[in-house]
Amino acid sequence: MPTLTIDGKKITVADGTTVLQACEKLKIDVPRYCYHPGLSIAGNCRICMVEIEKAPKPAISCQTLSTEGMVVRTDTEQVKQVRSHILEFLLVNHPLDCPVCDQAGECYLQDYYMKFGLYDPKFNENKVKKQKKAFPIGPTIMLDQERCILCSRCVRFTDEITKSHEFGIVNRGDHSEVVVSKEFVNPYSGNVADICPVGALTDRDFRFKCRVWYLENSPSVCPGCSRGCSIEIHHNDRKSHRVEPKRVMRLKPRFNEEINKWWICDEGRYNYKFIDDNRILLVKGAEDWPSAVKTLASKLKNLAALSPQSAAFLLSPQQSNEELFLAEQIFAQLFDRSRLFLVRPNALGYQDAFLIKADKNPNTAGARALGFSYAENIVDLLSGEAEKGKLKALYIFGQDIVSLFGDDARKLLKQLEFVVYQGSNRNETAPLCSMTLPAAVYAEQEGTFTNCDGILQRFTPAFAPLPEAREGIQILHDLAVKLGIKCPGPKAREIFARMAEKAHAFKGMNFDRLGRMAQEKAALC
Repeated sequence: MPTLTIDGKKITVADGTTVLQACEKLKIDVPRYCYHPGLSIAGNCRICMVEIEKAPKPAISCQTLSTEGMVVRTDTEQVKQVRSHILEFLLVNHPLDCPVCDQAGECYLQDYYMKFGLYDPKFNENKVKKQKKAFPIGPTIMLDQERCILCSRCVRFTDEITKSHEFGIVNRGDHSEVVVSKEFVNPYSGNVADICPVGALTDRDFRFKCRVWYLENSPSVCPGCSRGCSIEIHHNDRKSHRVEPKRVMRLKPRFNEEINKWWICDEGRYNYKFIDDNRILLVKGAEDWPSAVKTLASKLKNLAALSPQSAAFLLSPQQSNEELFLAEQIFAQLFDRSRLFLVRPNALGYQDAFLIKADKNPNTAGARALGFSYAENIVDLLSGEAEKGKLKALYIFGQDIVSLFGDDARKLLKQLEFVVYQGSNRNETAPLCSMTLPAAVYAEQEGTFTNCDGILQRFTPAFAPLPEAREGIQILHDLAVKLGIKCPGPKAREIFARMAEKAHAFKGMNFDRLGRMAQEKAALC
């Protein structure tokens, strides 16, 4: 393990650590375009130059290995001059279209020019570029060859990560350009827009929606499949600064070494429209929330007095651990525990050997850890009970059972005296229910999911729920109060603490330790 000195600070690093990586450990900012920690080292942009004592000339820090006794300087006049010259060459024919470039605000060329450039240009003639301006190369990505600085990140991503080989660099010298060999249809295509350091590759879904300096970033967990990739929700609540009347502008990957590293799939990346679209916004079956909770509590008390088998509850692996636990704590006191059923809301779908899982639910493992298992032939079972008069009421948590089970579900709903639907989005089931309770989506509430590998992650609200929507745990807690049932809440932290006491899989875990970058592995049963 070599020890070296960088800008007067000593650091000991593991064998094989590059000078750039050592600088990162010391939080010393060294500019880079081609270097990305998830890709092989290309060493072709040359802007990460540093001065190394006893070396005849500056060296690129991304490819130079740290050695014992090495003395590195990153801020000498020679280094600054070299970086300035490299920036000038990169910008010789780069178009001056920053005001209309969708990358403005998160462009490395802009940032590094202001930090390391500020040179007097020696090339005053008109910029001439022969490459094509913005054009689509697939359903998700636009390519602007004029803006490309040939960092080769996109080439290495498709060669090394997806192994689909769509990108390449052709020709030589100042005629070099990045090209695609075929239509860029790739389940991870959005990542090339993330890693492009300039505006050459942009996301068609995000283009011209919102300037990035108006965005706020909130850490969260992707609910698209059981992998549970760590993500950031980029949102804008200021209506004057957005083109569309939506709060969520895009989703981006959040680095997580154990789960998704730097990447997310397109399936998860573009699965955010439901957060703002097609939402249930009004309580149905009551005048307002207080009267809805009061009516529901009264109905459940009467049903429980009639028979502990008279109601059934359809839970979902889309719900958080806290919501599932709280539902069990409340309803198992009124009815038989066996009346709580877990229903898979999504059929098994596509999966691969990288990130995408066939189970399209974020908390299947958490539900199982809490003692739930998927109910088979649930509609047939409940229809039989309804025909015999045994089942009187049904409480549905976000499940569109009509889409799942068709006419059999419609028939079941008509047979019952009272049906409650608690969910966030309109679907075929909600209008057929006696009472509808508008619930918050994952981006509007706090809780935890347990992924397919048993890793527990916490998600936090990016913004407040829509005016009539309530967090799932808040709805259940209010109901418990009306029922006279003592239970933890209404905050996720309080419910998690009780869950950690009672549920074996969560023993010893602490909600506050599950921060922005932390997670724990559940001891799954």
